[in-house]
Amino acid sequence: MLLAGYARHARIAFGFARHTSSRGEIALKIIIVGAGEVGFHIAQRLSRENQDVLLIDKDPDKIHRINEELDVQAMLGSGTSPGMLKRSGILDADMLVAATDSDEVNLIACMLARQLNPYLLKVARLRNPEYLQMKDLLAQDTLGIDHVINPESAMVETIRNLMLVPGASDVIDFVDGRIKLIGVTIRSDSPFAGKKLLSFQEMADRLLVGAIVRGNKVHIPHGEDTIQADDLVYVVARSGDLQRIFRVFRIKEEELRRVIIVGGGQTGTALAELLDKTKISTRLIDRNPVRCAELAESLDRVIVIHGDGTDRDLLLEENVKNADFLVALTSDEESNVLISLLGKGLGVRKTITRINKLSYIPLVSSIGIDTVVSSRLSAIRAILQHIRRGKIISVAPLKGEHAEAIEAEALSTSDIVNAPLSRIKFPKDALIGAVVRGDEIIIPRGDTQIRAGDRLIIFALHKAIPKLEKLLTVKLDYF
Repeated sequence: MLLAGYARHARIAFGFARHTSSRGEIALKIIIVGAGEVGFHIAQRLSRENQDVLLIDKDPDKIHRINEELDVQAMLGSGTSPGMLKRSGILDADMLVAATDSDEVNLIACMLARQLNPYLLKVARLRNPEYLQMKDLLAQDTLGIDHVINPESAMVETIRNLMLVPGASDVIDFVDGRIKLIGVTIRSDSPFAGKKLLSFQEMADRLLVGAIVRGNKVHIPHGEDTIQADDLVYVVARSGDLQRIFRVFRIKEEELRRVIIVGGGQTGTALAELLDKTKISTRLIDRNPVRCAELAESLDRVIVIHGDGTDRDLLLEENVKNADFLVALTSDEESNVLISLLGKGLGVRKTITRINKLSYIPLVSSIGIDTVVSSRLSAIRAILQHIRRGKIISVAPLKGEHAEAIEAEALSTSDIVNAPLSRIKFPKDALIGAVVRGDEIIIPRGDTQIRAGDRLIIFALHKAIPKLEKLLTVKLDYF
């Protein structure tokens, strides 16, 4: 069958204190410093899963928003105050997530938290690339940060993956790139349109449809489900099978030749530096003449242009219609949307648009923008991987943010191992997309058995995650 298998979730829970939620489920106590977009959306996600969450922020308006919209605790104050951290319950917390827009505040919050609770897991959001070059220092006794999250570098990696598969709407790597999760929009002339998944059994050993996004809803499909035109379908496949998948989905393979980047900030510069090492013809446009001079000095192959990316005449002059990608990465999301729409109107093959406000993403996607990237969404993805219980390697929220793709390791003491998938009681809103065993990549079927140490690629709606975590974590009787 094309679709077989189901799944579960988790981050390793040894050393975590255990709390009981209102539903009687075991919950983690997580303190989040910073109630901005990143902190708010992480808290929103975790509150749906009945975790014990508390946010700290100095802005009364942000605290008011938390109290109005989320079922979590919120405290007005500074995450760099030892007294505030004590009042928040840091002494018996499991995790601190420092997610403010200030690197320095995040560093100090983690340093203080370490002194107050040495057993606390600390995750810090850091944007300055200089800090990334000092990871050893950050991990030493001085700060003791367990995990550093850099949203910009994660966003550049996302853009790179999209460029490698130009016909895809989303591309996510798992197992060091050996497995790819490809988001493909189904065209009306696709052989998949209007057909049930069960009708494609001849491809069952090569790909698996793990999720279908239809409008603003995400479905975890089963064999009787029908794919419709305009669906965004997430397909799990081995990297070596991509060409076959392109043919099946009528994706035209074209060589990447020309890229235009608008915005010479941290992300735009990092992407330009990456492309500077290739033979891809790249132009970078920025409005700041001083910044342009600095970039022209540091880049070898990339051509730096001083100008306004929203200027239609400039885009015409730079022959945007013959570009493979127009990547709008300025700090102004309204300008990014305008740049992308101008580029589409002038004939660019594909656009990638940076959007910071997560609430804008569904709206922007509906007006013809090809692909949206967000540093805040990248931060949320990275932080979630450290919050999930069980042995989680990576977490990727899918488009629409109502489902996740998870890479996890099967523990020998969990309920998922040594039994056929057909006999394991998975939630109906979860699915195993692939099993990696050494050098072997298995597209699972009902008779597939998970072994200890297997890597699992799992799809799950948010409501299924608590049950998934129970399935992948260590059994209580193991202790």
